[in-house]
Amino acid sequence: MYILGISAYYHDSAAALIVDGEIVAAAQEERFSRKKHDARFPKGAIAYCLKHANIKLLDIDQIVFYDKPLVKFERLLETYLAYAPKGLLSFITAMPVWLKEKLYLKTLLKKELATLAEAKTAQLPSLLFAEHHQSHAASAFFPSPFERSGVLCLDGVGEWATTSVWLGEGHKLTPQWEIDFPHSLGLLYSAFTYYTGFKVNSGEYKLMGLAPYGEPKYVDQILNHLLDLKEDGTFRMNMDYFNYTTGLTMTNDKFHRLFGGEPRSSEGKITQKDMDLARSIQHVTEEVVLRLARTVKKELNVDYLCLAGGVALNCVANGRIVRETDFRDIWIQPAAGDAGGAVGAALAVWHQYNQKPRPQRDGDAMHGSYLGPSFSEAEIREFLQSVNAPYQQLDDSQLLPHLAEILEQGNVVGWFSGRMEFGPRALGGRSIIGDPRSPKMQSVMNLKIKYRESFRPFAPAVLAERVADYFELDRPSPYMLLVAPLQPELRIPMNPEQEQLFGIDKLNVKRSQIPAVTHVDYSARIQTVHPETNPRYYELLQQFEAKTGCAVLVNTSFNVRGEPIVCTPEDAYRCFMRTEMDYLVLENFLLAKSDQPQRQKDESWKQEFELD
Repeated sequence: MYILGISAYYHDSAAALIVDGEIVAAAQEERFSRKKHDARFPKGAIAYCLKHANIKLLDIDQIVFYDKPLVKFERLLETYLAYAPKGLLSFITAMPVWLKEKLYLKTLLKKELATLAEAKTAQLPSLLFAEHHQSHAASAFFPSPFERSGVLCLDGVGEWATTSVWLGEGHKLTPQWEIDFPHSLGLLYSAFTYYTGFKVNSGEYKLMGLAPYGEPKYVDQILNHLLDLKEDGTFRMNMDYFNYTTGLTMTNDKFHRLFGGEPRSSEGKITQKDMDLARSIQHVTEEVVLRLARTVKKELNVDYLCLAGGVALNCVANGRIVRETDFRDIWIQPAAGDAGGAVGAALAVWHQYNQKPRPQRDGDAMHGSYLGPSFSEAEIREFLQSVNAPYQQLDDSQLLPHLAEILEQGNVVGWFSGRMEFGPRALGGRSIIGDPRSPKMQSVMNLKIKYRESFRPFAPAVLAERVADYFELDRPSPYMLLVAPLQPELRIPMNPEQEQLFGIDKLNVKRSQIPAVTHVDYSARIQTVHPETNPRYYELLQQFEAKTGCAVLVNTSFNVRGEPIVCTPEDAYRCFMRTEMDYLVLENFLLAKSDQPQRQKDESWKQEFELD
């Protein structure tokens, strides 16, 4: 039985295909359209899913959309009525889009699907609608390795819910309680994202990365004025300080007066105040998440916790749940944001609507999140020959030891191998990799390859069985969704003079034996690499360890700032040629930048991709 899940029209459109209950393919539309966070109908992602399974759209049994637009429209109208006469401009801006498209989403979806299928709407499979937080909860629990667990969903807003708690048992998912709009931890975090000059719905991870440079100076102001936080983690927000219910911005003048000035302009200078604000809202967010997690444990009497929704991508908070609560383990959906709703909606139909049991399995059902397209040797060779790109073709027994040597020499390598990852993280399918022991690697990668803000940290990829040798972590973290401290013996303490450095100036201080992946607070966002899900990447790490004694590589996503992660060999080669990467690996093809024709720096991406 084929079930197609679709997420679209808000942000991060995606499609996922479930075959007899197994996730076989999933991808975000941005990877095909090359427009970051693309919200349009995911025709490229759907076409990929169908091609992967070698079926046509009319072979699908059920199609499911990840939320209920009519309920969302009801929330919109009720909010405008509640705050009237405020919000007229926002109302006038929003209504034409709703009245033209979103209110008639079922009709629009059928029209798009019929065009894709080259068929009449009457011939299409049945079209179902899940609730937004049901899709999140299903994406978290059903692929998890747990038979019984609590499920915590945290995001901006779905239809009404912004926070929801569920009990997962077998193939059942039972809602327990929720916090509704406008009270939203996700939107509170996004308000500070906006105020510190980053883009809402894409810059939240920058705020998290900036936090360790600051001090939590504004925590009391947040808790005294913005957020009424209860002991059990539930909360209400003081909407007098926010503009998102009725306006076109996140914050208002009262918010700005509270924090002493207007929002930072995009691309403006980052000040110590911005760092302190980032640290403060991060501190509050972690406290809310920890209290909620403990409440789930107490109320549901569960040993395990599953997480989804955009806030579940806050890997610092996730790391604290691991260290500071009594759960035996937690599992986070790697595509925790709206894209993952496509997977969740399809699984909700399979298990809840169709009443199908979950199979017994070792590990989770996300297959390492390697659910996107891969490319054959013939396809890659044909492309390389079409652009006259010189290359070597080597089998793995030659390539991987040679690559370990290239990395040891301080080179930066684009690594394109196997199926593309689903979700926001590159996990060794479409990655840029380097030597973590290099003190220069972090700044080189940020400024010469990624062209992004210098403060942003890079993640370590580490052999799964060696993780505890480097980090204070006693479990797998295959999806780069847990932050943990570096082992003390690997740290290099800062001297008193270095301790006095201003914010980002601390960045240039060598803080550990693997400085390229050590954040200023001696933490790291960890990816454990497993032979079961990515044997080739695992073997590369083994070869690097054999050569250097280090079982860790720097791993960042294969893209420049504002660009979606690369999908095809053509995307990868274009990105390689636009940056100061030294080598490119396309499966078993090795390309050296020094051998390539037309090697002058190409900065056309700055016009092509809007900065995130």
